[in-house]
Amino acid sequence: MVLNGSEILVECLKEQGVDTIFGYPGGAVLNIYDALYKHQHEIKHYLTSHEQGAAHAADGYARATGKVGVCLATSGPGACNLVTGIATAYMDSIPIVAITGNVGVSMLGKDSFQEIDITGVTMPITKHNFIVKDIKDLAETIRRAFWIARKGRPGPVLVDITKNVTADTYEYEKKEPYPVEKRVSTILDEDIENAVKLIKEAKRPFLYCGGGCINAEASKSVTEFVKKFDIPVSVSAMGLGTVPSTLPHYTGMIGMHGTKTSNLLANECDLFIAMGARFSDRVATNFAKFAPRAKVLHIDIDPAEINKNILAVQSVIGDVDEIVKRLMSKMDAMEHKDWMHTVNRYKESFPLKYDDDGTLKPQYVMERINEICHGEEIIVTEVGQHQMWACQFIEQKYPRHFLTSGGLGTMGYGLGAAIGAKVGQPEKTVFNIAGDGCFYMNHIELATAVANDVPIIEVVINNHVLGMVRQWQDLFYDARYSQTNLDKATDFVKLGEAYKCAVFNVTKKEEVDAAIKGAMAAGKPALIICEIGRDEKVFPMIPAGAACDDMLTLDDYNALQNRPEL
Repeated sequence: MVLNGSEILVECLKEQGVDTIFGYPGGAVLNIYDALYKHQHEIKHYLTSHEQGAAHAADGYARATGKVGVCLATSGPGACNLVTGIATAYMDSIPIVAITGNVGVSMLGKDSFQEIDITGVTMPITKHNFIVKDIKDLAETIRRAFWIARKGRPGPVLVDITKNVTADTYEYEKKEPYPVEKRVSTILDEDIENAVKLIKEAKRPFLYCGGGCINAEASKSVTEFVKKFDIPVSVSAMGLGTVPSTLPHYTGMIGMHGTKTSNLLANECDLFIAMGARFSDRVATNFAKFAPRAKVLHIDIDPAEINKNILAVQSVIGDVDEIVKRLMSKMDAMEHKDWMHTVNRYKESFPLKYDDDGTLKPQYVMERINEICHGEEIIVTEVGQHQMWACQFIEQKYPRHFLTSGGLGTMGYGLGAAIGAKVGQPEKTVFNIAGDGCFYMNHIELATAVANDVPIIEVVINNHVLGMVRQWQDLFYDARYSQTNLDKATDFVKLGEAYKCAVFNVTKKEEVDAAIKGAMAAGKPALIICEIGRDEKVFPMIPAGAACDDMLTLDDYNALQNRPEL
């Protein structure tokens, strides 16, 4: 049948199973929005307050569901406002398709109103991008975009569509989505045999799981692997939920703000196994000194990650879930009693802790969320101290239940992502853990949540400073707090009420439970403001450039504070 370009776009989205879009209209996409209006009962559009919120919502939707998230914006500033969200998805390998409009072909390159070369702008932060100038190419481009976003290592794809294409007509024929097969052709028998040999020979193996394990839906097989071969396991922030945090072998997060146990084990193991992880500088804080006693076995879908930061003696390239299953099929169960004794001794000796002086502490808020929700909730975070406290003190039972900007570290990510997660998983309770700095950046999306009846719970850990930056200024810049105090006159309670949220102001620990339970029962978007001291810090901490066994703990910090002056 003959359709215009906007109708072809909508039909292609329906082919891909898309029923949700986050976006913001404008002149270059008027035709697309007209087509969406006609199909509003098949594709639900969520109008965000800002295009960046739309990109983050698509990202959160993708992380929470495993589907491709979709966002839509007009040309020029609208397209540019998607950039941070696209880059966030790119750094964390999240499959989204960003659709933008552009001026007509005849107006390209003439500095036309709201014209920008968005494919040029986003080339470094997308798996691939397209500009569609001829309607004959539209349907095939949309189908390829979704295929590219999902295949192999996932990631964002941008499709820029000129306005003439959205109005022109062409023959449309429905097609099934291109199949996305697991990447198994790169899994070589020789590599599997070499990996098996390394695991069998190891006396002190240690496993590190990243976000690739979540993307590969490998949580079940990785948990079986850990149990079968009696191997302690740590995670990155992106890998939280790969294995249940209640698993005896689980040692917590690794890296700059990981547990002392995980970092000591990395320093002492004789085989370091990385699965679906890229050895970022927040994990391998000093590449030259990382896992100094270990051979490294790196398992990942992307060959570009092998030997990029840490040299591996052996790698296996391909789908993590399939690789783990093949490894298990080649080996009998193992025990590492002496090694696990060391693991348990470290876990007992170096638990995560904080100074509980009876005042409201951010870690206590995380613990109460964890206890009240029994680990069934979805946690989204912004970026900063609150993010690390959530990583440390909220236990994770399932994959796709902890969503955070790991690679780019995007302040302002969480609220849009929480909206996307709640839309994708409406039966789940969704919390966004924020600091006041991040809240200032994105609180406008509370209007989106209220207008669309998306009952997320926004928890603002309000210390009136940019907490993580202030922590560094305190520790390494002689307490010169340059531009990190946020002593603004904004009344968060009245702001939340203006947005028509349920609002809870928490100033002491005895008020925490009632606020959490009240927010969960409110039936609408809720805002919990937790007033904490501005000098709360995240520990443990590895200073920049230090080795993984050179950690600054809470006890170390307190000892320094109590040291008599010389």
